[in-house]
Amino acid sequence: MTTRTLVTVSAGMSNPSSTRLLADRLTAATERALLDRGENVRTRTVELRDVAHDVMNAMTTAVPTGDLRGILDDLAAADGVIAVTPVFNASYSGLFKSFFDVVDPEALDGKPVLVGATGGSPRHSLVLEHALRPLFSHTRSVVAPTGVYAASEDWGAGEAGGRELTERIERAAGQLAGFVAEHESRTRDPYEEPTPFADLMSGLGA
Repeated sequence: MTTRTLVTVSAGMSNPSSTRLLADRLTAATERALLDRGENVRTRTVELRDVAHDVMNAMTTAVPTGDLRGILDDLAAADGVIAVTPVFNASYSGLFKSFFDVVDPEALDGKPVLVGATGGSPRHSLVLEHALRPLFSHTRSVVAPTGVYAASEDWGAGEAGGRELTERIERAAGQLAGFVAEHESRTRDPYEEPTPFADLMSGLGA
């Protein structure tokens, strides 16, 4: 059974955060969808507010500091990415954009990505199409057809609104899982193709 790796990026600024809540629900749904496909899953969730200073340092010095280096490495090695941002001024947050500005574009080339956003009003839902999808298309990522936007009223509103959000999460997660399952993993099992014994001995003068 293959182990697939997911990195979830949440740009929520508060604690608790509706952005983190949406990120967690997308992650859990994608894990279930991958398990249903017979894939093991290993996930890492990144709260960008915890590395905000490191992101700014990387923008001004081009040198990742603190935990940012490991996050960028995990992102480059991941089989899929879930990226969720709050809506600020009708677009993604500055921290969200700054983080992906310091990610090597080659790290996202061909990588499956699921986009999500949260906002106070349903009228900002098109941020998925006019801001997030173009951002990841620019990096040549494979963006899942369904993005998930959650307005404040979706969380505790009536049963119909909650059911619609759940259905959209499940649909988006299923699409991401399909892309991830077909994605050629960049993480190689060191025991999958071991070095032949003769090659090991050749370096010892045998």
